Amino acid sequence: MATTVWLKAAALWMAILVLAILNGILRENMLIPALGGFAALIASGAILSLCILLVALAAAPWYGPLALRQWVLIGLFWLLLTVAFEFSFGRLVQHKTWAELFDAYSFRGGNIWPVVLVATVVSPWLAAKTRGIIRKETTTP
Repeated sequence: MATTVWLKAAALWMAILVLAILNGILRENMLIPALGGFAALIASGAILSLCILLVALAAAPWYGPLALRQWVLIGLFWLLLTVAFEFSFGRLVQHKTWAELFDAYSFRGGNIWPVVLVATVVSPWLAAKTRGIIRKETTTP
């Protein structure tokens, strides 16, 4: 894939990161007091998943037509960046234990982080499919 595709994917992931941080602020300051922890985690996960999909939908034309494989790779790239950020930030800044970090990958207490990760992977492909910009791959005999 061309370097520009990866740069665009990285820039869009940074936008998603900003939205994720804002979503966390919303969750802590408004959703938890209003809904309680369990419901707030579910609402926050759903909001972030929707934000990721909306970024992907808005940005899909910016990439232009790409092959299905490329859309899937963008989603996997976003997933890799997300998991790398979560573990590095969690360990180096928040000083969380490995057990605490891995606990986020369970569905306990209303946590739907694994659903957000699935949304992260599938959003580029789903956006491209919705916008009709998946380039047909041609094979030569």
